[in-house]
Order: sequence, then structure tokens, then C-alpha cells
Amino acid sequence: MSIIPQAYAQGAAPAAQSGGMEMIIMLAVFGLIFYFMIYRPQAKRAKDHRNLMSSLSKGDEVLTSGGLIGKIAKVAADNDYLVIALNDQTQVTVKKDFVSAVLPKGSIQSL
Repeated sequence: MSIIPQAYAQGAAPAAQSGGMEMIIMLAVFGLIFYFMIYRPQAKRAKDHRNLMSSLSKGDEVLTSGGLIGKIAKVAADNDYLVIALNDQTQVTVKKDFVSAVLPKGSIQSL
């Protein structure tokens, strides 16, 4: 009975020594997957959205994240808000971060 535990202990020793390097390689592979599949695309989307926010100007037709479509009536340079004209009588003040897309000219007329 004492032979089995000794043989099992002897067989486990080489696997424990190589397991450290395999663990480091596996963590590196997961790190690369995380970087290329999650972090890098998200950083690119955030950069594109920052560029979109900085390029907004009066007269642009925009779509907000709430689903409103309108034309920018006023852009305040000192704060993060802009005024969107939904039609001739209705204007809404929204935060610049909630603009999700700039639409091509004439999009409102085609609706």
C-alpha cells in the first residue's frame, strides 16, 4: 500500500515544474485576446466618438441616442450642451455625448 502513494507523488513532480511556464503562456494568450477583441475596438470607438463631438457645428443633422432627429440650432463652445431644432417651433437642449450620429444633409426632409 505504501508503493502507490510514492509512485503517485513521483509522477506529479515533473508536471508541477512545467505548469508554471504553461500558466504564464496561457495568461499571455488571454491578455492578447482581451487586448485585440475587447480593449482595442472599444478604444477606437471612443476615439471616433470624440472626433464626432468635436466636429459638430450649426446646421448639422444629427441623431441622438434617445431617437430624436433634428438640426443643430446652437452649439455652445463653453459647455457640453447643444440645442437641436426638431421642427420650426420645437427646440431641445441635449448633451453632446448623446449625439450618436451625424446624418447626411437632407435626411430630415426625406422622412
